[in-house]
Amino acid sequence: MRLVCDINYNMNTDINFNGWILKFIPEKYRPYAILARLDRPVGIWLLLLPALWGITLASAVEEKSWIGALVLMIIFALGAVVMRAAGCIINDIWDRKLDAGIERTKLRPLASGEIPLENALIFLSMLLMAGLIVLLLLSGTAIMLGILVVPLIIAYPFMKRLTFWPQAFLGLTFNFGALIGWAAVADSLGLPAVFLYLAGMFWTLGYDTVYAHQDKEDDAVMGVKSTALLFGAESKRWVSGFYGACWIFLGLAMIAAGLPLYAYAGLLAAGAHLMWQIRRWNVESAESALRVFKSNTAFGLIVFVTFLAAFLG
Repeated sequence: MRLVCDINYNMNTDINFNGWILKFIPEKYRPYAILARLDRPVGIWLLLLPALWGITLASAVEEKSWIGALVLMIIFALGAVVMRAAGCIINDIWDRKLDAGIERTKLRPLASGEIPLENALIFLSMLLMAGLIVLLLLSGTAIMLGILVVPLIIAYPFMKRLTFWPQAFLGLTFNFGALIGWAAVADSLGLPAVFLYLAGMFWTLGYDTVYAHQDKEDDAVMGVKSTALLFGAESKRWVSGFYGACWIFLGLAMIAAGLPLYAYAGLLAAGAHLMWQIRRWNVESAESALRVFKSNTAFGLIVFVTFLAAFLG
């Protein structure tokens, strides 16, 4: 549904007021930390992990040094924090009136009026400038790809108003990191990078459909579209198909990259995790949707560790 954010059902809101990071931020700045979703880091991981896949897989293929790969991982981690925050602010600017009418989101700083729109725009400008600085540390091809994804980030919030497939558009947007991460290493694109991007796209389409089931009643009332509403009771079957496509494209990326045979144990583990998600997910339970959605961090880390082991092995 919205740009991916971790959720805490505290006081019927998705704001994690008890998040540890808020304790280290002065009170007057906490609304801005909440606006940037710093209290809910799952979205940062889900944005970062495809980039880490691209970096490690490209480093294995190009036989790069581990020091160079580590430096890129740090750069991309900073970029993920900044651009996830920027994306959430863009989303909240466009959705502030919608969010005000939904129980889970009505206390968000823009929806509640705690942060004026002008202040949010200034904060957004600062984040975008920081993101540009991070991007300029990368290769020419990576910079070009980073610029290409900006219109997708801006356009994403409109998709839920235009189509029942905003989750697909999010998948196209959120997984550009796989392409940019590969290009940051190789300064070009290759077939494994394309397969990684497609794997990430179907992965996001699956987990964000799960996520969207938290708001399907409110969305139906507000006139907001989603795959959760489109698929309804058939959602588990559709998500199973999306996860299956993700797993197939991950395997194709590994084959195209020429990874050693032992790496496919990680692919099997990743597939087992996706199957576990499907078995655990209760389509009618918002709490179950939250738990399953959050577990995708583990899936992304399994894939990352698989590629890292092949790179360092």
